[in-house]
Amino acid sequence: MKVWPGNAYPLGATYDGMGTNFSLFSDVAERVELCLFDEQGKETHVALPENSGHCWHGYFPDIQPGQRYGYRVHGPWSLGQGHRCNPAKLLLDPYAKSIDGDIDWNEAVFPYPFSSGPDARNDGDSAPFMPRCIVPQPFFDWTGDRRLHRPWHETVIYELHVKGFTAQHPDIPPELRGTYAGLAHPAAIGYLKQLGVTAVELMPVHYFLQDKRLVEQGLRNYWGYNTICYLAPEGRYAADKRPGAAVAEFRQMVKALHHAGIEVILDVVYNHTAEGNHLGPVLTFKGIDNAYYYQLEDDARYYRDYSGIGNCFNMRQPHVLQLIMDSLRYWVVEMHVDGFRFDLAATLARELHEVQRLSVFFDIIQQDPVISQIKLIAEPWDLGEGGYQVGNFPPGWSEWNGKYRDCLRDFWRGRDETLREFAYRFSGSSDLYAGNSRNPFASINFVCAHDGFTLRDLVSYDEKHNLANGEDNRDGSDDNRSWNCGVEGPTDDAGIVALRARQQRNFLATLMLSQGVPMLLAGDEAGRTQQGNNNAYCQDNEVSWFDWSGMDEDLGEFARRLIAFRHHHPVFRQRSWFQGRAIHGADCSDIAWFDHAGEQASEESWDGWSAKTLGVFINGETIPNPNARSVPATDDSFYLIFNASHEMLEFTLPPERWGQPWVAVLDTFRGWLDDAPPLQAGARLKVEPRSMVVLRRED
Repeated sequence: MKVWPGNAYPLGATYDGMGTNFSLFSDVAERVELCLFDEQGKETHVALPENSGHCWHGYFPDIQPGQRYGYRVHGPWSLGQGHRCNPAKLLLDPYAKSIDGDIDWNEAVFPYPFSSGPDARNDGDSAPFMPRCIVPQPFFDWTGDRRLHRPWHETVIYELHVKGFTAQHPDIPPELRGTYAGLAHPAAIGYLKQLGVTAVELMPVHYFLQDKRLVEQGLRNYWGYNTICYLAPEGRYAADKRPGAAVAEFRQMVKALHHAGIEVILDVVYNHTAEGNHLGPVLTFKGIDNAYYYQLEDDARYYRDYSGIGNCFNMRQPHVLQLIMDSLRYWVVEMHVDGFRFDLAATLARELHEVQRLSVFFDIIQQDPVISQIKLIAEPWDLGEGGYQVGNFPPGWSEWNGKYRDCLRDFWRGRDETLREFAYRFSGSSDLYAGNSRNPFASINFVCAHDGFTLRDLVSYDEKHNLANGEDNRDGSDDNRSWNCGVEGPTDDAGIVALRARQQRNFLATLMLSQGVPMLLAGDEAGRTQQGNNNAYCQDNEVSWFDWSGMDEDLGEFARRLIAFRHHHPVFRQRSWFQGRAIHGADCSDIAWFDHAGEQASEESWDGWSAKTLGVFINGETIPNPNARSVPATDDSFYLIFNASHEMLEFTLPPERWGQPWVAVLDTFRGWLDDAPPLQAGARLKVEPRSMVVLRRED
């Protein structure tokens, strides 16, 4: 086979219209073989002829897109030094942009013989049991596509699973359900548009593996937090099963969503890989340069693990950082995505054992001209010591606000919250983000996410019910802060059914009217249930999929109107912090807090006053930021009443200086109100138990 020296960069397999350049980094390799496979699976070995700066490379003028390939790396096997090179193992290209097939969990893919234990070397050939990399077709017609650049404060995020969202959709052709093409179908996009969300946050779509344990139990890794290739879209979600076709199908999906005005955010898993710990398989990084890519213990046979999955990338190494940055840029530049949510992002900030507020990774992100300009979201915790880092990420980052989630769950289940805690969460969490030059949209507010109860289950179960996961109900969190409203699970009791419906409306209304960026879990607007399973990571079935036939239409209509209400009123999505005082010459504050008797909170109230019942005034005349065209932003003023107690209470509206008359526009007990009578300042309003009322000032 004809081979020329080629170039060290770019890494991976790069087709230039005439031939393909291959390049692989390894600091310890003594020789690297490119393994080419024909349609029948016959393997041909070709040594890469050049080594430039530890990048092994060669150019093959006869290789076209669609060629299947992998690598074999010759180098040291020395577990005490952390080296696990073994040419018997076929390795995936870390820069592969397309993967064909799945792993077969044969003993040969593991570094040791099962009969001998982890310190022995397994020289069985793993190639028959490994997926293949595919030389990608780089060309795609992006005509008409563009980045939407939607401002953070106008964003409403919808967290969904590509397969689960479309797997049972009756208006999507069966052959497209569960795929990128299914999500791009007009029926799916039409629903998202009607709902009013502006961005979809896709659960992992990088190529990932099915865990051996789950396969043996007849289960599947549904969530996908088991990544092994960071530039390749997951092929199982492609309707077109031809090798390499997933890339074009993913691009077409992004293009269709952009055309509908919907951004695409990817949930990415750079904190660990699917190779696991010292007992895990050799798939790519372990066999290429184990001691370089992974954080190892002092005894280099073992891996540090802040993720709970078995390993962590070694972020101190430049080529590890380069891989992650190249991956991020590829998805932005070549796949046109609009942002990323980083799973267990505190792991990426770790240098040695400590979590640093600005590690090398975040410095590199900050100076990158591409990545620094897109939406960046951190899951700000991991499993290591000091791993809970909510509020500690640098400017330019938004964070999943776990404190917001916990506060709202406690508030609406009737637990006493201090006024200070509720006020901070509802007004954007300035206590977490204002101190380091961040804005309210640094807070990604959510009540539910993929990990935990759905919204319907949050108000239907006190305990998790995870027996279907095969772990004797030991998996999943025991701290759900949920309330079943009196009966565990399904019930025919009309009073409990009504209360649960009201509680779901309470959560949705509070979420959408809080400052910050709301994130809605797919199906929460439709009453989706997982039957009390709060860790459905392995349930690739009706437990996790969106049930289009069982939708709660009333809740869905409530959510649609609520999201439209947020979009229509900038007072609920401000770009700067409330000051709690009169500004711009206004007669009253930009925000103020009241008890049920209409008395404004005093300084002494903040830590001693329970927030179970309160009123909140938000002034639409004092929005501090102009719009994008520098036109001063004004809006209606609103008074929000919260009654999280179990009793009907009479609330007194604020004195006249706060405005009048007031008209109720939303009551989570009665629904949307189109013709409520006006109320004067100081009037008394009866508010039903566990409900919320929104009043608009009629000037």
